Amino acid sequence: MNPSHPSPLDSPATRRPLREFADGARDTFPMMVGAAPFGVIFGTLVTAGPLAWWHGELMSLVVFAGSAQFIAAGLLAGGAGALVVIATTLVVNLRHLLYSATLAPYVAHLPLRWRATLGALMTDEVFAVAYARYRHTRPGELGPHYFFGSGLAMYLNWQAWTLVGLLFGAAFPGLQALGLDFAMAATFIAIVVPQLAALRYLAAAVTAGVVAQLCHALPYKLGLLAAVVAGVAVGVALSLHDHGRARRRVEVAS
Repeated sequence: MNPSHPSPLDSPATRRPLREFADGARDTFPMMVGAAPFGVIFGTLVTAGPLAWWHGELMSLVVFAGSAQFIAAGLLAGGAGALVVIATTLVVNLRHLLYSATLAPYVAHLPLRWRATLGALMTDEVFAVAYARYRHTRPGELGPHYFFGSGLAMYLNWQAWTLVGLLFGAAFPGLQALGLDFAMAATFIAIVVPQLAALRYLAAAVTAGVVAQLCHALPYKLGLLAAVVAGVAVGVALSLHDHGRARRRVEVAS
């Protein structure tokens, strides 16, 4: 190649997005390792139930939400109707409203196509990785590539391990009894605890914990759903309050 005419891939404008993409994927690797057993267990759960193997892979491709997929597979195996499955998974995923409210200032400058793509790739793990990066920058300072690298890496990782579970899970009966369910709780703890330094997350966690204890006797795990709704409501309300206060400070300063 003529050194006087370098490749477009060597330009600073191209190197930075590629570097941010690679950084996002790299920083997500520990989360990918933690998610691997759950992908295998989900695939195994599908093969043990009434769903066809391709239903499980399609769910991972389209839904891409581990907790919602586990709940949906369990409800469908128990004969629940479509409305029950949709309503339950919707409530469980209300926490994404809190994630969106938190990251909104950092992606508001991006085109709609990017915001829609990043929203589709949002998971608990991707949020934790992206927010850890964004919180040390000013809103609008970073492009979408770090977030996208994290989300795409987790997405491909989830598809791969789901497929492993679908194809080979039946060869390992009792896989779910190996204590991997605790690993899921440990993963969520690792995600949540670093965020508790922020008041809105601490308030949301405390609210959810209190409501879960008060409502634990409700049937059909409705206490858990009530805790999710209450925690998200408090977190979103405080996030909106913080954003409004920051916006007013900017207006006063200008």
